[in-house]
Amino acid sequence: MAALCLGVAALAQAEVIEPVDLDMVSRIRQEAFHRSQVMDTFGYLTEEIGPRLSNSPAMARANAWTRGKFEQWGLVNVRDEAFDGFGRGWEFDSASVEMLGPRVLPLHALPKAWTPGTNGPVEGELVQVAIKTKADLDKYKGQLRGKIVLLDEAREYKRATEPDSRRHTEATLADLHHFELPRPATAADRLKRTREFVERQELGEATRRFFADEGVLAAIGISGWDNGIIRVTGGGSRKAGEPVGVPELVMISEHYNPLVRALERNETVRLRVNVDARFTDQADQPGYNTVAEIRGSGKADEIVMLGAHMDSWHTGTGASDNAAGVAVMMEAMRILKAVGAKPKRTVRVALWSGEEQGLVGSQAYVAEHFAAYPAPTDPAELKLPAALRTPTGALQRKRDYDRFSAYFNLDNGSGRIRGIYAQENMAVVPIFRAWLAPFADVGATDVVSRNTGSTDHISFDRVGLPGFQFVQDRLDYSTNVHHSHLDTYDHAEPDDLRQAAAIVATFVYQAAMRDQKLPRKPLLEGN
Repeated sequence: MAALCLGVAALAQAEVIEPVDLDMVSRIRQEAFHRSQVMDTFGYLTEEIGPRLSNSPAMARANAWTRGKFEQWGLVNVRDEAFDGFGRGWEFDSASVEMLGPRVLPLHALPKAWTPGTNGPVEGELVQVAIKTKADLDKYKGQLRGKIVLLDEAREYKRATEPDSRRHTEATLADLHHFELPRPATAADRLKRTREFVERQELGEATRRFFADEGVLAAIGISGWDNGIIRVTGGGSRKAGEPVGVPELVMISEHYNPLVRALERNETVRLRVNVDARFTDQADQPGYNTVAEIRGSGKADEIVMLGAHMDSWHTGTGASDNAAGVAVMMEAMRILKAVGAKPKRTVRVALWSGEEQGLVGSQAYVAEHFAAYPAPTDPAELKLPAALRTPTGALQRKRDYDRFSAYFNLDNGSGRIRGIYAQENMAVVPIFRAWLAPFADVGATDVVSRNTGSTDHISFDRVGLPGFQFVQDRLDYSTNVHHSHLDTYDHAEPDDLRQAAAIVATFVYQAAMRDQKLPRKPLLEGN
């Protein structure tokens, strides 16, 4: 009990002594709340440039436009940093599916990225396939030429029992403070995960090659969400020389299910499919992250970073995922310049590419500048995305590893910030509480000890660098917009983005001004 009391006392003392420049916080709030440009940035990214699939022409326009804004605002070292081997670019202009018989009906579907177009409308009879293993391909040999195939079973409609859009309540924020002890992954667990991933990859490649060889006209799957929402990501392959398969689309469940039922009634269904899509490169190209700085003074060789992924999927306009995060991070940099901040450490912003394909851009950047694990020698592990690989060998640190202080990320939609995940780094908890305190009046109060994953801060955290993601209100991120064609401007909340920009600018400034870099948690033993 005495030890516990001492621990609580130490934590309280740490919260008292962490300095906060409230004069600068006031200046940041004034700029963010009364002279905001965040919606101008957000609007241009979503409605002028539109969806920004990695390595697409639109992504190149986004790289160029954001560089121009950074230069206009007076940032320095503005550049695009290349990372090797991402793959080819791709884009689409239009897609349509029509039922020609037994009756005429337009059907709503959109193509998967990195799948070919139809080169004009194609018409064919509809068949359903069930392919769970490579052995299943054999039973369809010689039967699919000139056909359009359904890839999935029908799915029962499930009515919503909760509101589409939600904000955190006191109860849901309290739930975030419950820490579940992780179950250590065993060697058997890791082997099973690797085997399942490789089997999925090999089945997908074999199926794409089989459909093309057999003369399938197009393939259609069911959207994962109901209520007319098309949730679609990638198919085919972005890598030159790998099979891209046939034109592949995802259809709303309310139109897909009747097609399955018609086939179950032994009706002959004919469809017309027209997809105008293309690869924009013949060979693999590097990807590009856009980077810019406010140069520090006094501790300029030390680095505080903030960032968000600028790439998106292709059917919406990449608004909540993740023009919102990009606009907030850009606005935070603009605010710091506008208020005349003179940080001790260099503040560097990075707008990532390739996040949707497995944190590719941020991982490449961290490996180039800070640290990386040796590449695995196991062929199966090499097939995994780097984020899923089991570290092998000692971490290889670069020169800037010890100069790094912190990375702050935003990538959970356009909802306001309610706090921050400490990523199990208990030493930063009292620091972050102090930094959040001036924003309790706009709803940001909680420092959560637990981890959160699946976005670019993991690239830093994985090599022992302090990387953090903010806690956000979800709004309709997980019900309507995430990876869907509804991920558009109108689903964002302007006031939330203004609030987020003020908090991010404050966190970055405080981190850049501290006497010491932010504390680090130890790497897990064996990493």
